[in-house]
Amino acid sequence: MGRLVPAVTRALDILELFLDGDGTLSAPDIVRRLQLPRTTVHELVTTLAARKYIVQVAGQPGRYRLGVRPYQLGSRYAEQLDLAAEGQQVARTVAETCDETVHVAILEDTDVIYIAKVDSTHAVRMVSAAGRRLPAHCTSVGKMLLASLPEQELAARVPDDAELPAMTPNSITDPAALREALTGIRQRGMAVESRESNPDVSCVAAPVRDRTGQVVAALSISVPMIRWSEERRTELERLAAKGAADLSERLGHRSVA
Repeated sequence: MGRLVPAVTRALDILELFLDGDGTLSAPDIVRRLQLPRTTVHELVTTLAARKYIVQVAGQPGRYRLGVRPYQLGSRYAEQLDLAAEGQQVARTVAETCDETVHVAILEDTDVIYIAKVDSTHAVRMVSAAGRRLPAHCTSVGKMLLASLPEQELAARVPDDAELPAMTPNSITDPAALREALTGIRQRGMAVESRESNPDVSCVAAPVRDRTGQVVAALSISVPMIRWSEERRTELERLAAKGAADLSERLGHRSVA
């Protein structure tokens, strides 16, 4: 691995400061927060401004905000994103950690479509495939995605008189019961289903967000009941949440601490 260039590192540190607060900074602000010499900050700020990475705030001499160049770079990055490809990479990392089957899915009407999948290496594991479509209300990813919809949109997709098909005896088939379950999912930020889509499998799922904060997918971990327990559920929820957060970051989402 090559040596890091101090001047480049400092310039990037300055740019990343603009992610916090109101998005504007003065040279003294930068000196104070990064503990750099004033001369160094002046030279870096002058260079960043000359390259349009930062610009002076109108009516506030000596104060800067991000310029057009970071936006152009970010837009280019967004154009090259492939949710399925990014999801497959993150799913692989999660699966290597827990050795269970990991899916990434999107919502289409009232179904989920699996766009990425990595299998467990265990002999006993969930059998599925990328591209498979299932009723959203029977899966943890689907319930996570339904719970993320605005109330009006959810009502349009799942009206009070909707007929919800059952995949197992544990599947939710009553719209009112489904809405109650979705309320709990919104509060926890995590979805769990126990033998609702497969009589021998339980799953946990977490939301995946894009750069606007919109939920665009969900990541799940599926476990055969022979390896399922409350202790295991807690562990897998943590791993699913981390995996979903990692994928969200790849999509440009920045969580607020």
